[in-house]
Amino acid sequence: MENIMYYILFFILGTYMGSFYTLVGLRIPKKEPFVFSRSRCDDCKHTLSYFDMIPIFSYIFLRGKCRYCKSKIDILSTYIEFFTGLLFLVSYHSFGLSLELFLAIGVVSLLAIVIVSDLTYLIIPDEVLIFFGIYFIIIQFLLSGFSGVIYHLLVGLFLFIVMYMIMIIGNKVFKKESMGGGDVKMMFIFGLILDPLLGALTIFLGSLFALPISLLLYFSKNEKVIPFGPFLLLGFAFIFFTKVTSLDIIKWLGL
Repeated sequence: MENIMYYILFFILGTYMGSFYTLVGLRIPKKEPFVFSRSRCDDCKHTLSYFDMIPIFSYIFLRGKCRYCKSKIDILSTYIEFFTGLLFLVSYHSFGLSLELFLAIGVVSLLAIVIVSDLTYLIIPDEVLIFFGIYFIIIQFLLSGFSGVIYHLLVGLFLFIVMYMIMIIGNKVFKKESMGGGDVKMMFIFGLILDPLLGALTIFLGSLFALPISLLLYFSKNEKVIPFGPFLLLGFAFIFFTKVTSLDIIKWLGL
């Protein structure tokens, strides 16, 4: 019964944090305040009440429309609320009340914010990466000490260089910008948690996840610019939550 209560609490907490992360992802790229500023309708600019901002339920009860001007509400926020709540629950289930839980919550938080900002503006804000970089360094120090932090900083630098080289090659092959700078910087953040082999697997999985969606959008909507950050983060989250190790990969490859 106690575990069930924790599951419920973490899901509810996650939905509220998902709502906040949506706000962060939408406002940081536009240099708008998001901490002490009240939420408002994007169309009529009316300040929203508490009942307008209950995660998931407000969207359902309001039938996806603003209470004041009846304009359509973007459903992205509701998706982020639900999946952030679900991943907070999964984080508790996977790691319990431990330091690793804070690492998992950081991964989920980064995923939610980047999905919103990259899908909306094709931007991964530096402010977000700097914040989570510092956050993960602190958690790594508490988990593995100074030597662990140095190791992961070096891994982060290695993955950054690898991704930068991939971007340079892609730019030359396609004769245009093939990848955003935020995607390259984000690989450094991944290195603060993963080892080099798992970092490389993240790039592979991100590309694998992105390929069918990219082809679908290209042929159905002639969309040529696809944000890569969310797919990289999905690959990263998959590796993190499945707890796969480099040794597992080596065994699977038969090496």
